[in-house]
Amino acid sequence: MSYTVINPADESIVTEVEHLDEAATDAAIARAVVAQREWARVAPADRARALRRFADAVDADIEHLALLETRNSGHPITQSRWEAGHVRDVLEYYSASPERLIGKQIPVAGGLDVTFHEPLGVVGVITPWNFPMTIASWGFAPALAAGNAVVLKPAEWTPLTSLRLGELALEAGLPEGLFQVLAGRGSVVGERFVTNPAVRKLVFTGSTEVGKRIMAGAADQVKRVTLELGGKSANIVFADSDIEKAAATAPYSVFDNAGQDCCARSRLLVQRSVYDRFMEGFEQAVKNVKVGDPTLEETEVGPLVTLAHRESVASFIDDSAPVAFRGSAPDGPGAWFAPTVVTPERGSRLATEEIFGPVVSVLPFDDEADAIALANDTEYGLSGSIWTNDLGRGIRVARAVEGGNLSVNSHSSVRYSTPFGGFKQSGLGRELGPDAAEHFTETKNVFFASE
Repeated sequence: MSYTVINPADESIVTEVEHLDEAATDAAIARAVVAQREWARVAPADRARALRRFADAVDADIEHLALLETRNSGHPITQSRWEAGHVRDVLEYYSASPERLIGKQIPVAGGLDVTFHEPLGVVGVITPWNFPMTIASWGFAPALAAGNAVVLKPAEWTPLTSLRLGELALEAGLPEGLFQVLAGRGSVVGERFVTNPAVRKLVFTGSTEVGKRIMAGAADQVKRVTLELGGKSANIVFADSDIEKAAATAPYSVFDNAGQDCCARSRLLVQRSVYDRFMEGFEQAVKNVKVGDPTLEETEVGPLVTLAHRESVASFIDDSAPVAFRGSAPDGPGAWFAPTVVTPERGSRLATEEIFGPVVSVLPFDDEADAIALANDTEYGLSGSIWTNDLGRGIRVARAVEGGNLSVNSHSSVRYSTPFGGFKQSGLGRELGPDAAEHFTETKNVFFASE
């Protein structure tokens, strides 16, 4: 069985990718078990050097990786270059971890008590189609640094850059079997990650619906999981903020990657007293967003990932949808969808469901308490922004909003040096940051009697 990769910008065929079956998946996992035992015995400094060589290989291949991503996913070329550079940076960051997985000496009576961070074994990483390279690195880099082997299943729609990273790992000298990229269906390869007892941990990024099924399946073996799931995040604009700046930057909080981002601020909450003023500036900003050929340097937003996904997004915008205004998008072939601003009622489908496309719902609020209540009126809790020039309000609202990654007077969500993850049904556990490698280890306690 294979999958035909289609360029979403022009609907041309890119390549065919062979899919693994269950037997081939099990064989790859068995190879990973053997490779991991050897890798765990490698001195920490040597593991660190190997990861730096991997980072160097990625750095030398950035333009190739970027072109692959643009053809496979439709990401604008400048964004694709950033994503490839991000993979390099994540590898460099976690190359420092092997020598810093430091245990503790705990004072006890009658001897010496120490702790060790032991690798789990084989880690299964299942990645989404919206950011194939970057999200893959969040799983495999700290897992390898901690002494584990990794089997990575990329999304069926967007496997190309992950497959290339697997080749680069071997070119950089990582042992055979240590980091394997297994293309295939979620119901085959992904399911085997869940059921094969040699896989000791699962890292999954995707929909909340699938995440729940993975979590339930992992319970049978008490298998560890890290889940990064859906979002319906709020961008809260208070009347005391810089309204012009908030309006000018708002499109890039939701339309980046054509809105295909769990962190997208797809609910825009604006204080009623400045609503009209904000919307005037926001409309101009939306119309200025450059949607077009993703191979051009000036393009800011490309197509949606597939024609099927475009149909999913379009299903939310029927004749009854309260469309306030739209940006532009190319005509002709391709999975294009213009940035769209809607003004729905609270509690409506547009205001509550994750659309995962370039659609933002604008909702007015009255005061700080109303803004917090509206922001938290969702099953999700991944990210969000707060715009205010009142420091006290910024602190209060940031503490009150139920979200794992918030920013005040900006739209920053992800830095590899800080933890990332969600509240409520947006996920379980944390990725990135200085402690991520420890999340791929078991803490072992050892007591040495002195008497």
